[in-house]
Amino acid sequence: MKTNLALAAALVAAALNAQAMPGMQGQDSQGTLTGTVLEAIDVEAYTYIRVKTRDGEVWSAIPKAEVKKGAEVSLLPHTVMENFESKALKRKFDRVLFASLADPKASSGSPHAKTVVPAAKVGKVPKATAGDARTVEEVVAGRKALKDKTVSIRAQVVKVTNGVMGKNWVHLQDGSGSADKGTHDILVTTTDAIAVGDVVDARGTVRIDVTVGPGYSYDVLVEGAKVRKS
Repeated sequence: MKTNLALAAALVAAALNAQAMPGMQGQDSQGTLTGTVLEAIDVEAYTYIRVKTRDGEVWSAIPKAEVKKGAEVSLLPHTVMENFESKALKRKFDRVLFASLADPKASSGSPHAKTVVPAAKVGKVPKATAGDARTVEEVVAGRKALKDKTVSIRAQVVKVTNGVMGKNWVHLQDGSGSADKGTHDILVTTTDAIAVGDVVDARGTVRIDVTVGPGYSYDVLVEGAKVRKS
């Protein structure tokens, strides 16, 4: 299925092939970029690494992982951000390559990877009152029937990753569902600014089986949501 996100992934891949970024010419036939880590800095969701490749140095942001100076790494490129400012580091980079480690076992804590977000200490949040209102569990468990339909969810924000691919990536929980079954948490993309702990009303379109890039896939998410505090 082609979604807006999947299309964005294709455009990203094309852009990467055309980029004249130092080190990008060093990609091998598998599309990976290899080099030696000169510096590694951890923030909440990412590890920023300065990598020496055969064509020069590259700053890359990967899902948080234990990477030490001197390590040899292979990166799967996702997108290049120009004039990127990291609020966590309070630092601006001319260019940052957002990527994942070629060995998925070496990476953890990705805000986007197909992982289970633990159940937060969220009390039961009253269901939204709109005609298309659904609980988190109803969206996750009923995703096939809700494919490409609009839903409204009232829930608490438990995790936010801002400014990736021009969107904010928000995990919502409302006290419904099961952590064991993975029906307790829903990922929402939005351009609205919200914070962890906010109880919000989110309305967007259900997408299923979405792949944004290598290691970035979702069984279900709510795309392009308008989000406001409840």
